[in-house]
Amino acid sequence: MSLLKHLYVYILKCSDKTYYTGVTNNPERRIEEHNSGINKHSYTFSRRPVEMVYSERFTDFDLAIKWEKRIKDWNRKKKEALINNNWDQLKIVAECRNETSHKNHESKPTQVLSASGGSN
Repeated sequence: MSLLKHLYVYILKCSDKTYYTGVTNNPERRIEEHNSGINKHSYTFSRRPVEMVYSERFTDFDLAIKWEKRIKDWNRKKKEALINNNWDQLKIVAECRNETSHKNHESKPTQVLSASGGSN
């Protein structure tokens, strides 16, 4: 059994306006570590100071890691919607809009029928 009772997934806003996502069991200590520049090879080292703009507590370790990885794959607009608790905006920016999206293909059969003079 793990000694960890909870983990936090967090997002930092860096001095260059980029975002860094991580996971920790102690957010206060972790932000101090980022700002003190303990690891000169870390993403945040040359982007200090950093500010914690989001954190969420998890009791399930695996779920916390999955959430961290998911957020890391998100674009800036999705991260900002999450940071701002703007769920409506998050839904909008999360919607798939590329060429292969099923939404781009749903209307084509109707258009084809209409163009060919298909019967009702």
